[in-house]
Amino acid sequence: MSAPTVANVVSDLDDLGLIQWIGEGVSGGGRPPENLRFNANYGFLAGVDITADALRILLTDLNGTLLEEQNETLPKGVRSPEAVIEALRNSLKAMMQRRNLPAKKLVAMTVGVAGITNVRDGIVVSVSHSNTWRDVSLRDLLKQHFACELFVENDTNLAAIGEHFRGVAQAEDSFVFIGIGSGVGAGIFLNGQIVHGASWSAGEIGYLRIPNISSMQPSIYEFGALEQVLGGPGILRSWNAVSNKSGQTIKLRKATKVLDLALEGNAAAQKIVLQRARLLKDVVLNLSLILNPNLFVLGGDLGAHAALLQPTVELLQESEVAVTSVLPSSLGDSAVVWGGIAVSMKNSEQTLLGN
Repeated sequence: MSAPTVANVVSDLDDLGLIQWIGEGVSGGGRPPENLRFNANYGFLAGVDITADALRILLTDLNGTLLEEQNETLPKGVRSPEAVIEALRNSLKAMMQRRNLPAKKLVAMTVGVAGITNVRDGIVVSVSHSNTWRDVSLRDLLKQHFACELFVENDTNLAAIGEHFRGVAQAEDSFVFIGIGSGVGAGIFLNGQIVHGASWSAGEIGYLRIPNISSMQPSIYEFGALEQVLGGPGILRSWNAVSNKSGQTIKLRKATKVLDLALEGNAAAQKIVLQRARLLKDVVLNLSLILNPNLFVLGGDLGAHAALLQPTVELLQESEVAVTSVLPSSLGDSAVVWGGIAVSMKNSEQTLLGN
């Protein structure tokens, strides 16, 4: 660009408050240049993760630098869309007050939900664990309380975006994130972007059919056959069945505790986990044959657990079908909110420029 064009662009950005002057540079023989940088403090971004019983919120500046993070449990009476939005509004307000951030400076917010999500229209089609989260126009509900740009996305897709943004998949343009917790899902990241599918259900691997287990047609309003076995509740059911039969007195309420016992050498827990590792190995192999990505990232409190990850990798190494790499998530519980920040950042440019 010509010097006058650059001067005009800089002037416009300066008028908008989007740049900061940081002093003179080193002269190359003539007039010293004036150095400037993007004003990342002009506004801020939010990433939100809504789970079955918790709310995680992340605030950053416009460069994605962490300002504040909060994780809170949602009481049983605060699980409906309206109640969760009210909790979000109150929590976000408190976080902004702690940082002296005016509400009008919130540029964009992206909300992740554990269900099939119509990203284009901001509609949560279904959430397996809740009847109140069906065909919810979440973006429209959020607009009643927030004046910023708003985006709604499936949580596993956001976790994949988060890992690509600042996690273990930063160097990859094609990979699959598999999240395993109470449910099971995949974020398919191919050629630099998330694959949503024609009806927004790409990656809903929790509904995959399992021989000798899947008896009925899958319903998007219930947990799928795969996640009923591989997810947390299924692992706990197996443990309770084994405990009742053997007379063991170890009572567990979280599936992660079963995996912990497996690492400690408990034979019953190891058998249960090995069964899941074999199942997960088949899922990874099938996805590898269909998509052939460079990397698989395993996340969620179960997927990234060493007790499940290690035997799965060992089983995959025995296969003649090439699976490039399998790595645990490096962002853990924060993968979804960092994905939300990445989406907010990517889509905030036009808002910043006043378009």
